[in-house]
Amino acid sequence: MTTESVPKWRRLEPDERKEQIFACAAELFSARPYAEVSTSDIAAQAGVARGLINHYFGTKRELYLAVVRRALNVPYEAITRLPMASTEDRVMAAVDWFLDMVGRQEKMWLAAITPEGIGRDLEVERILDEADRNAADRVLEAMGYTPDDPGWEQLNATIRSFGGMVKVAGREWLVRGTLDRAQVHTLLSRVLLSLVNDFLPRLTTASPAASQR
Repeated sequence: MTTESVPKWRRLEPDERKEQIFACAAELFSARPYAEVSTSDIAAQAGVARGLINHYFGTKRELYLAVVRRALNVPYEAITRLPMASTEDRVMAAVDWFLDMVGRQEKMWLAAITPEGIGRDLEVERILDEADRNAADRVLEAMGYTPDDPGWEQLNATIRSFGGMVKVAGREWLVRGTLDRAQVHTLLSRVLLSLVNDFLPRLTTASPAASQR
């Protein structure tokens, strides 16, 4: 056994140890196809016994799903950090926050949005759909909309459609290098601002609920 493969045992609190395992799993899943990562690999990377992975996360699949959820999650706290400013400034800040988040976990974000993950899996698809819907909720809330606004489902669907552009633009930046970060920021900001200023208001005024007021 080489020195590199010897687990580096350190006394950590349970939450710290769990987070360490999670971080190592995210690193491995982002670097290799799902099938090429084993719980033994994750244990060796984290310097823990393999049984501890099962204790904290269950199976490899369950751990992978947890990693995907976090990679795609847009927390509500992201909204509270936006400046109390004009719509344009909030859009610019929101896109900036998102690109920073993607940049910090580039490989895992790319792996999470790629369907190959663990093959066609209904649970993975459900997580991806839920993440898209929640991210759209966050964007709408950041722009001053609430779930009781008329046409909420159409509003959400519009932002989810914009989310498709976000993923493509992200790949052009991170994978192909055809766009740089500044160009992606400008593209996404301009499109989102246009949606917020021009298109979304039409959905709320044209909805049946609005017409009954």
